[in-house]
Amino acid sequence: MRLFPIRRSAIAVAAGFLVLLAACGPNNDTDSSGSDAAATSGFPVSIENKFGTTTINAEPKRVVTVGLVEQDALLALGVVPVATTEWFGKKPGAVWPWAEKALGSAAKPEVLTDTDGIQFEKIAALKPDLIIAMYSGVTAEDYATLSKMAPTVAQPKNQVDYGVSWQEVARTVGTAVGKKAQAEKLVTELEARFASIRKEHPEFVGATGLMATTYEGYWVYGPQDPRGRLLQDLGFKMPDGLAEVTGQEFGANLSKERIDLLDTKVLIWLLDSYDTDKAKVQGDPLYTKLKVNTEARDIFLVSEEEVGAATSFISLLSLPMLLDKLVPQLKFAVDGNPSTAVQRI
Repeated sequence: MRLFPIRRSAIAVAAGFLVLLAACGPNNDTDSSGSDAAATSGFPVSIENKFGTTTINAEPKRVVTVGLVEQDALLALGVVPVATTEWFGKKPGAVWPWAEKALGSAAKPEVLTDTDGIQFEKIAALKPDLIIAMYSGVTAEDYATLSKMAPTVAQPKNQVDYGVSWQEVARTVGTAVGKKAQAEKLVTELEARFASIRKEHPEFVGATGLMATTYEGYWVYGPQDPRGRLLQDLGFKMPDGLAEVTGQEFGANLSKERIDLLDTKVLIWLLDSYDTDKAKVQGDPLYTKLKVNTEARDIFLVSEEEVGAATSFISLLSLPMLLDKLVPQLKFAVDGNPSTAVQRI
């Protein structure tokens, strides 16, 4: 299981499905209906995205997430989506343990998949009044189809697909559901925690950091990926030359000629198997020569274990637990002293 979103081509929409949407009536960005009550509660609101501007006229009651992590922002704000889109882990409702307290006794959302593309028919049947697709790769065609069902918040402008930060997800979702101030408070509190960590660990600030996995050799996550942004929030900087490798994508495969990019002060691996994949990495003759290996600066996480999963599933709800677990290991790694061994977490 590789913890990065899989790209897919645009899916053709069947003619019969378009008829169904037409019969349901328009529920899209240009719908100007709205009550005085909606206006007094902070609606309508307009949110810009990659494909245009989405207007939400009233507080949504039936929210569907097409993006892969947005359910956490909703739950943190007290909004339970009617459906979520499965990324990995096969958790009931696509709700991970770190989000279960926020879900409480509410019914778990219906789970959609995007393995073969967005499940448009199922989404239409749920009769959503808001669709959130920020951490996604939806196309203009997808967006147009979804917008016929409900106002759709797609990827932010001028950002790579699957590159939106946890802060922007939280703030945008907060605006979309009428909880902007609450979202801002949660973001501010978490950013204060990051600032505190940087103050407590000045050795993090300016040190090079990188996240990688063993997909088709070595895959590295770039500065526009949430995993790369996590390290930057902690004070680390990306290695020189990484942006040229990843380009306008959230990550890229690393050629053997550029394995030097792995030789950072801290390197976090996301693996399918702790023993097998760790042994494979540490058995690579090129890798064994790097200081990141000889000085025990590397941290190995299993993708579908809770800490490894949270490292990809970066959100308002996963970050508190993740920081508790990961920061002590980063301290051991960054010192470059093999006697302060990084522990499995």
